[in-house]
Amino acid sequence: MNFVEELRWRGMLHDITPETEEYLLKNKTTGYIGFDPTADSLHIGSLVPIILLMHFQKAGHNPIALVGGATGMVGDPSGKSDERNLLDEATLNKNIAGVKSQLARFLNFDGATENAAQLVNNYDWMKEISLIEFVRDVGKHITVNYMMAKDSVKKRLDSEAKTGMSFTEFTYQLFQGYDFYHLYKEKNCMLQMGGSDQWGNITTGTELIRRKAQGKAYALTCKLITKADGSKFGKTAGGNIWLDANRTSPYKFYQYWLNSSDEDAEKYIKIFTFLDEKTIETLIAEHKEAPHLRILQKKIGEEVTVMTHGKEAYDNAIKASAILFGKSTASDLKALDEQTFLDVFDGVPQAEIKHEVIETGLGIVPAFAENGFLKSNGEVRRALKENSISVNKEKVKEDYVITTSDLIADKFVLLQRGKKSYFLLKVV
Repeated sequence: MNFVEELRWRGMLHDITPETEEYLLKNKTTGYIGFDPTADSLHIGSLVPIILLMHFQKAGHNPIALVGGATGMVGDPSGKSDERNLLDEATLNKNIAGVKSQLARFLNFDGATENAAQLVNNYDWMKEISLIEFVRDVGKHITVNYMMAKDSVKKRLDSEAKTGMSFTEFTYQLFQGYDFYHLYKEKNCMLQMGGSDQWGNITTGTELIRRKAQGKAYALTCKLITKADGSKFGKTAGGNIWLDANRTSPYKFYQYWLNSSDEDAEKYIKIFTFLDEKTIETLIAEHKEAPHLRILQKKIGEEVTVMTHGKEAYDNAIKASAILFGKSTASDLKALDEQTFLDVFDGVPQAEIKHEVIETGLGIVPAFAENGFLKSNGEVRRALKENSISVNKEKVKEDYVITTSDLIADKFVLLQRGKKSYFLLKVV
């Protein structure tokens, strides 16, 4: 498999140093991508570099995922207008553990595999180096002029920049450059990859290898993901879409892809799935014939959710997606975990009631009229006569009494009038 050509037709390739494609075609190569542990979970913006490493491994090469225990202490200025807060060691260690466990879902680290992935932490080699050593052995090989020419530095030193750049951030590219040099020397790593905003940091590494080791190394970056409407990829009104199911439920994760625009979906199907070119072309053609069916969005959601969370989580996300509009039952609702249930009914008005009220039994009329859902007992009774009142998606009569057996996730009851009017009772 031609790794570079695979990235090219998928629209992922951005920058590449001369002779890289030829080298990769002729040589089984070790290459790496770095992940800074700024949180205890990666988000979907990190999926692109992860998928880059997956393609690299599928092409027969040896991938290294580097977790930046050292560089995470410094903070990458690339693409940032302000210096980020530095993390303490305990937080970093927690974040590193979270990132490591997530990377293991996507890459094959089985040592019995011929081109098994490796996981490294740059803190392991940086922690023993003194400042004097680093300045003498690394700093002398890269000029200030060279470092100042990088976009990540220039933008922060521009006269219109809100803040300048600390010496800590300025040294970041040296740290990342040294990582590449170290892996080149210790693991024969010939290639560094990353997002296009990392080009400056990555080429500092190739330059350090050239000057310090008289060697030749290669660099490749992929395009940063943008959305057709100009909004930021991977973010919603509620914040980041995370790879950790405890931070972003598989249902909400699936919904993010399902809500992609048609224009974005045509791009995402190539980048975020491993479907071949012919299959993708067929799907795009089918989608254009019946865009209302959202064929592309559903397929992307399926592929990425299964890859990230597994088939069972995807199946549950589909069931949850059908609850608002499908013919679901009380048992379907009760099968949802609390977070998924809240995600499905996000924004639905709610009221709190005491647990003892449910234990005693709550009549259907007061349940609807006394908690702010419907205006009066009379309105509830009229709705009951119209057979438009439901508890947990199931039609009820006026003699129905809500008890603890109706509780979803041990604390919710879903009230409904008609097809689309919902209200939540939260038991406290």
